[in-house]
Amino acid sequence: MKVRFWGVRGSIPVPGRSTSRYGGNTSCVEVRPRGAAPIIIDAGTGLRRLGKSLMEESFGDGKGKTSILISHTHWDHVQGLPFFSPLYRAGNQVHIFARQRDMHLEAVFSQQHDSPYFPVPLSAMHADMHFHELIEGARFDIGKARVTCTRLNHPWIAIAYRIEVDGAAVVYCADTAPFADILFGREFIVTAPSLDQPLPADVLAELAQMRAGVVALAKNADLLIYDTQFTIDEYRLRPHWGHSHPDDAIAISRDAGVKRLCLFHHAPLRSDDDNDAILAKYRHVVQQQGDRFELASAYEGLEYTLGDE
Repeated sequence: MKVRFWGVRGSIPVPGRSTSRYGGNTSCVEVRPRGAAPIIIDAGTGLRRLGKSLMEESFGDGKGKTSILISHTHWDHVQGLPFFSPLYRAGNQVHIFARQRDMHLEAVFSQQHDSPYFPVPLSAMHADMHFHELIEGARFDIGKARVTCTRLNHPWIAIAYRIEVDGAAVVYCADTAPFADILFGREFIVTAPSLDQPLPADVLAELAQMRAGVVALAKNADLLIYDTQFTIDEYRLRPHWGHSHPDDAIAISRDAGVKRLCLFHHAPLRSDDDNDAILAKYRHVVQQQGDRFELASAYEGLEYTLGDE
């Protein structure tokens, strides 16, 4: 299978000179099993360019089929959907998978298409759309690919995905905080909690269980794509934002025995040079600690070929 990055940023798109090498679009990754329909993970603004590319294939004739796995419905992970060209061509089939609470999944996506936010309602899309509600721990097949998901530690709700196909596995974990200092649920946390206060035993147990689920999901993966929006110092200032840092991603990768770790969901304030420096620093850390996995930093256009040729 091939894995291609179309959007690698968190929070908001940031086009400009200082982000031209890594790219300024928000989260979108394409997984293309050999000889099969594309599987898309997240629908940030990177989805627009991916959609244009797909229209040069069978989607342009209304004969395309794709599945979109949504990690969560925060704005930077769904804002590209209204601009996804295959939705406007009759005959295309688009399956959308996500975890949601208290509201039907189709209604969630309909909201950003309704006035006054967007001029074209979701109901006016010409493609054949199907919505699939997920729960943590779900396992299902998309064509010949097996998909598994588990819960992440992020405000409201977010899930990670593992896609196994063609003798390889890719795991996508964005967005998540580390599993040590704070447990996220439905509530919105306005101010940063103290990281010096011990957590209740039941909270620690739930965090440990959640971390174990992520490690199990990533076990022996060929590629782990992981939220590293913060440096560790930035995380200590904003632990209530629900994002992680490279030290945590490396620890997860080590415990899971992955082959490659790709730093992802770069902060909007992060320039290309900043990302280069972070990658260089942690490549040195990985080397010094004797870790065997390859370390990279996601940029638009980065592509991996995994598994069977």
